[in-house]
Amino acid sequence: MDKKIVLVTGCAKGGIGYEYCKAFADQNCHVFATDIPQRIIDIVDLPNDTVETLALDVTCDESVSSAVETIVSKYGRIDILVNNAGIGSTGPLAELPLESIRKAWEVNALGQLRLIQHVVPHMATRPGGGTIVNVGSVVGRVPTPWAGSYCASKATVQAFTEALRVEVRPFGIKVVLVIPGAVRSNLGKAAMENLKGIEWKLYKGYKEAIEERARASQVGKATEGGAFARHVVRKVLRPNPPKHIVFGHMTCLFAFLSWSPLWVRDSFFAKRFNLNNKL
Repeated sequence: MDKKIVLVTGCAKGGIGYEYCKAFADQNCHVFATDIPQRIIDIVDLPNDTVETLALDVTCDESVSSAVETIVSKYGRIDILVNNAGIGSTGPLAELPLESIRKAWEVNALGQLRLIQHVVPHMATRPGGGTIVNVGSVVGRVPTPWAGSYCASKATVQAFTEALRVEVRPFGIKVVLVIPGAVRSNLGKAAMENLKGIEWKLYKGYKEAIEERARASQVGKATEGGAFARHVVRKVLRPNPPKHIVFGHMTCLFAFLSWSPLWVRDSFFAKRFNLNNKL
């Protein structure tokens, strides 16, 4: 049986995409590990016989088209697409620059749709269809203070994934929504870097609380990235993968919050992120 051809976005070392590549390779798949050109050098230490690296910028139509055509021309198909590329976006919505919000949506939401629109036509013409894996987040269901921009981009991913799953059903294409909890990756470090030099106005007294939110998913008992990736990959490779894969630290807490009255949720987050008292 031919190896499954897997395309993963956002694969620089230190991220979950890198761990996805290792996990798929361990399951005898042939993997295309992709990232923006300037980070391709960070995709190292992956087995050369089962993993190929390829430059791909999810915000650029030409880059996505070129990468997809390169894979299809070489192997004739893409069996699994993992839409993993994403960036953080931390700060109060009343002050966070719209350009920062726009960039998060361009990468986290439109970036996934861009890949989908280039890959689905190839999958739809094959008898076996294929599998599309979109990466959402628990905060796409339960938004948190200081990360409204990021949460909204992930809520968008959840919404279009649910619609897409039904729309591509006639072509035999399966769609999986991955809903991570707190998982260790370089996302928190990058979010902290992005906050450097920012001076809030109305929210200047909440600087520490905002920084705390930026690193919240990376501290304490956050799930190790490799363990998370292996769990997801095993489920994605099933003949009939689940529609949702919910896994990682704090997923039970967010499930509870999603069913709780809004006053409970608001009180929890206000206390957690220092929003109970006026400055």
